Amino acid sequence: MTTPETATSSPTPTATATAARTAKGTAHATAPAGGPGRLGSLGPVGLVLAGGISVQFGGALAVTLMPRTGALGVVALRLLVAAVVLLLVCRPRLRGHSRTDWGTVVVFGITMAAMNGLFYQAVARIPLGPAVTLEVLGPLALSVFASRRAINVVWAALALAGVFLLGGGGLSGLDPTGAAFALGAGAMWAAYIVFSARTGRRFPQADGLALAMAVGAVLFLPLGIAESGTKLLDPVTLGLGAAVALLSSVLPYTLELLALRRLPASTFAVLMSLEPAIAATAGFLILDQALSASEAAAIALVVAASMGAVRTQVGGGRKKTAALEGGGRKKTTALEGGGRKKTAALENTGLEG
Repeated sequence: MTTPETATSSPTPTATATAARTAKGTAHATAPAGGPGRLGSLGPVGLVLAGGISVQFGGALAVTLMPRTGALGVVALRLLVAAVVLLLVCRPRLRGHSRTDWGTVVVFGITMAAMNGLFYQAVARIPLGPAVTLEVLGPLALSVFASRRAINVVWAALALAGVFLLGGGGLSGLDPTGAAFALGAGAMWAAYIVFSARTGRRFPQADGLALAMAVGAVLFLPLGIAESGTKLLDPVTLGLGAAVALLSSVLPYTLELLALRRLPASTFAVLMSLEPAIAATAGFLILDQALSASEAAAIALVVAASMGAVRTQVGGGRKKTAALEGGGRKKTTALEGGGRKKTAALENTGLEG
């Protein structure tokens, strides 16, 4: 499980395209603007999409496990198994980290535990597709606030229209408690994006992720034991819990942590907004949760809003880079012109002398 060297700052989309990093070791591969470097930007996007497919099908599997253990039991198993796997694979170093590093990991672990707990409480009450659609409002809000572009208000309004349609005109069509849990999970998802990026910058490889997962498991295990007790020790339950952990935690979180080292958090957030469609597909295929026409239209509106926000951000990044490059060329031309004038003046002075 080797990841790139930690970035010191979040690059713009164009900078990511022109200075793509490889996913093997710490080797860097820089390409000229407009060349193969742009193809390199497909790497982190592919990682985000693969992580989304994994986590949503893992979530559908978790719903089938809930009758055995309850929602809190599923979360406890998921976090515990994921923490054990990551700690064994990564073997993170415990010494040599500052208080700020440990504080970041602890907050990241708390965020993951809260996000998972709230989300599974939601899917225990409402279908998977609508739950993820409500949850994704957190990352979308993060994108709007981070971009500071007026056009993103339009995309946010489109997403809100989708949510309004999803709830049958005010969320009355969904269980209100389940909807509230999904919205809370969305807030934690936005926080997860921020602290995942910070953890990736402070710890090598996936060490920070492994430590944060351990923190989340320690915090949530008492809740799972209180709800499920000895049911958690059933071999079938343990096997299903391990599968949920691998699909919903180990694989997607590792892919997303890697992607966040190569994408700005705001772009990552709106790419994650594709997950309602993935979740609806997983719910249909695994849980037989068919969507009504209005629910499908609502999810389409949220996905369209997310894609529009992505295009806006990428376009803004390209314009900014082009402006900077244009300004640099003008400055170079002016300096060269001034140098030629100065040389000519010195030559004339020498001739006159």
